[in-house]
Amino acid sequence: MTFSSRSMKNRPLAFDYQSSTPCSQKVVEAMLPYWEEFWGNPSSRQNRLGIHSSAAVSLARENIASVLNIEPEKVIFTSGATESNNLALLGHARAKALKIGRPGHLITLQTEHHAVLDPMRQLQKEGFRLTELKPNSEGILPIDLLRQSFENDTFLVSVMLANNEIGVIQPIREISSLCKEHGVTFHTDAAQGFGYLPLDLKQINVDLLSVSAHKMYGPKGVGALIISNHLDILPLHWGGGQENGLRPGTIPVPLVIGLAKATEIAYKQLNSRNESLRKLRNQFLEGLQSEINNIKINGSMENRLPHNLNITFSGINGNRLHRELRPLIACSSGSACSAGKTSHVLLAIGRSTKEAEASLRLSLGRNTKIHEINNAIEIISKVVNRLN
Repeated sequence: MTFSSRSMKNRPLAFDYQSSTPCSQKVVEAMLPYWEEFWGNPSSRQNRLGIHSSAAVSLARENIASVLNIEPEKVIFTSGATESNNLALLGHARAKALKIGRPGHLITLQTEHHAVLDPMRQLQKEGFRLTELKPNSEGILPIDLLRQSFENDTFLVSVMLANNEIGVIQPIREISSLCKEHGVTFHTDAAQGFGYLPLDLKQINVDLLSVSAHKMYGPKGVGALIISNHLDILPLHWGGGQENGLRPGTIPVPLVIGLAKATEIAYKQLNSRNESLRKLRNQFLEGLQSEINNIKINGSMENRLPHNLNITFSGINGNRLHRELRPLIACSSGSACSAGKTSHVLLAIGRSTKEAEASLRLSLGRNTKIHEINNAIEIISKVVNRLN
């Protein structure tokens, strides 16, 4: 018996699809020829192998661009949303400071993923001024608060499309419009929303948008930064002219093909799939509420990703809750990148440390079945009621 088959023999129920997703079989099939048969370097166009790979990358770029309603050259391939966020924020801020001769003012949200907060705080160390805005109790950024936060030299705002912990969807169109009024660049981390929300960049007018493949049934290790308007950006790495000089290095052709295929699949039946997920998610919540008293819902239920549920169980020990659930249900108390720390997102929307620790993020997948939800309701309710 192999390690994988032995370790997964009695695997827990899967409700952690926001940390990652299994790679779709259709995506695997689309990538397969580019691992062995068409293995050429797309930057080497002196032979057929390289030309074929280059053409495949160009087609993948065009397919992703068509979903977003932008020109293909505005799609810059990266290793994932974390790199895209860093390239967008560090690259644009440093280029702007170099151009005007001084660092300026940045705005973000307290509930951002650390892939945004950490680069912003790094820029703060480099002399930029940073404002981290507090969301309302539902996790939404109040537009009036943003309006009041602009300063004379504000030049960059970063607010994620949909939160990775509580699933709330921010008013991106209104934020973008306000940024345009003030001549401010707007970046959004769309890692959680891409593949679940319609994104026409001509309509929402976002300047910089970060996406990742593995959150929507694509391969790990690939994503993209979408640069919808002409902006000055300094690269983070040097060593080649790939990706318009912004991201040097050999393009991982199979992964890029996988990202494009995952994008195509995600947007083909977007509305019907979202409705199915939303229905199952609501049944999950209603089932838990019927068995457990004093459940607190974290984040807006109206403006929320269809597959996300984040709840707090008041009055119980969070460490014991997670310890007892861990062998039975794969879920989390916060971001997959939080290393077990108390969720800064839940603290920002008003939960106490004890409440944040006694919270669960339950995220559904395309293949989640009603019997799995019913089993999870039974397991969670028995554990919570025993700990009360």
